[in-house]
Amino acid sequence: MKDDEPDTGPDITPDMDTTEPAPPPDRGESTGLMDPVLITASARRRGVLADLALDLAARSTGLRRSLPPGMVDALADLVRAMNCYYSNLIEGHDTHPVDIERALKGDYSADPEQRTLQLEARAHIAVQAWIDQGGLDGRALTADGLREMHWRFCERLPDDLLWVTDPHSGDRVPVQPGALRTRDVQVGRHVAVSPGAVPRFLARFEAAHRGLGKVDRVLAAATAHHRLLWIHPFLDGNGRVARLMSYAVLRETLETGGLWSVARGLARNEAAYKAHLAACDLARRNDLDGRGHLSEESLGAFAAFFLETCLDQVDFMERLVEPNRLRDRIALWAEEEARSGRLPPHAGTVLKAVLYRGDVPRADVPTILGTGDRQARRVTAALIDRGVLSAESARAPLRIAFPAALAHRWMPGLFPEKTERSARN
Repeated sequence: MKDDEPDTGPDITPDMDTTEPAPPPDRGESTGLMDPVLITASARRRGVLADLALDLAARSTGLRRSLPPGMVDALADLVRAMNCYYSNLIEGHDTHPVDIERALKGDYSADPEQRTLQLEARAHIAVQAWIDQGGLDGRALTADGLREMHWRFCERLPDDLLWVTDPHSGDRVPVQPGALRTRDVQVGRHVAVSPGAVPRFLARFEAAHRGLGKVDRVLAAATAHHRLLWIHPFLDGNGRVARLMSYAVLRETLETGGLWSVARGLARNEAAYKAHLAACDLARRNDLDGRGHLSEESLGAFAAFFLETCLDQVDFMERLVEPNRLRDRIALWAEEEARSGRLPPHAGTVLKAVLYRGDVPRADVPTILGTGDRQARRVTAALIDRGVLSAESARAPLRIAFPAALAHRWMPGLFPEKTERSARN
């Protein structure tokens, strides 16, 4: 019966098989197989990692406090698209932020493959927006939180992306949003725990992360990232869930304001990222390599790589949004647009005022421009039409916006400029 057909038949027919499906097999693996879950106090790298975590906390807080609130919100919107772009790029899906921005406005490509990727990106953006609004606070490292993240992402995906192919049998298997896997999986050389054992390992994962202090929570953004991938709780989507989980942990612990994302750094160093993850799958090498089943040295090395990548991304954003340089880049763009007739004269003056103050009441625009109300409204409307100013309502203050199409001019290096080829899709 199709989903849209009425259910008018009997609930049970005489020859219907009413037996419950067999539970997924649990081979009884000990949850100690993924120890150490955390970097222990006696770990060789513990001091260095703690210093990196504290440095990251200070730098991230400094970046957020250096910017007016209106700019923080606007940058967070752009970083959300950037994070989506780079996270999906790691999965081999290239959807440019300009195309992501179009999808958020309901403007989809005529090309079916590109449209599918836009829908995937829109799903990712929706989940991160939910995280940024506090929807996952306190639950990023819990089984329920992880399942909800997976559900929120997958329920928005087109059907084409909700199937995986079993590499051994060749069967196409549906991915159920929020559902733990019921089949065995292998990723590279790593054979994940039996499907029936997944709930036990997630319970151990959750228990290990309760009540952590700030430094340990920052470290857990890295260590839990690997251990979740090691468990591989879902049939598909584990990489995206792991990156969103780490993002959520850092956002909440460091109050990042959503101004930076580790996904950009991981994508730009993808080979090292994946090599570190593979090394963390290895068993303990000797008596100096911790006391757990897995290598503590490899886990510490990955945590250092992860935190150094985070610091590199904070440094990058600090340079990008340095107030004087950012204002100069935007002012130069506005001058060029005014000379070409695409913006009214002196539109850059309004942009500069918004950048200095964070937001500007519409009633202040005539004074800023030294013109009458009619000309001020014309300038304001032109800037809103170009997507460089925004307001929550017709009477709300004006705030800066960072459209993806202008990122190569305003925020160079944030992501690659959209090419002619992608523009035709």
